[in-house]
Amino acid sequence: MKYSQWIGVAAVLLIVGACFMPWAWFPDLQKDFTGFFSEQNRYGRPGKVLIFLGGVQILLFLIPRIWAKRANIFMSAVTFAWSVKSFILYSSCYKGICPERRLGLFLVLGGAAVVLVASMLPDLPVKEEKAAG
Repeated sequence: MKYSQWIGVAAVLLIVGACFMPWAWFPDLQKDFTGFFSEQNRYGRPGKVLIFLGGVQILLFLIPRIWAKRANIFMSAVTFAWSVKSFILYSSCYKGICPERRLGLFLVLGGAAVVLVASMLPDLPVKEEKAAG
């Protein structure tokens, strides 16, 4: 695809922005959790990992080499897996209390899916080989 690399970069920026948005509302604590905040840091800070992976992916999207495109597929798969893990962690019920999922959690998951698809559709020029003889 012609614009897949730019769509991938835009999706990475969407993920980075969504890390700062509320991911889940916990009614027992009366608090919103984000990619960088959870009560007593129990869920860690998945936003840091997603921002690091996103920075590497932007570089790999912009480098027009085959090794960069292959590495980007791997990094995109890791990002998608990390997003799924974070989605399950932040939206799972505990002790009969279910958190309310917020927009940021869905944006991270959707953005990671778009990045994965965009990384599989690189825009590389194909070299024509001359016929021997």
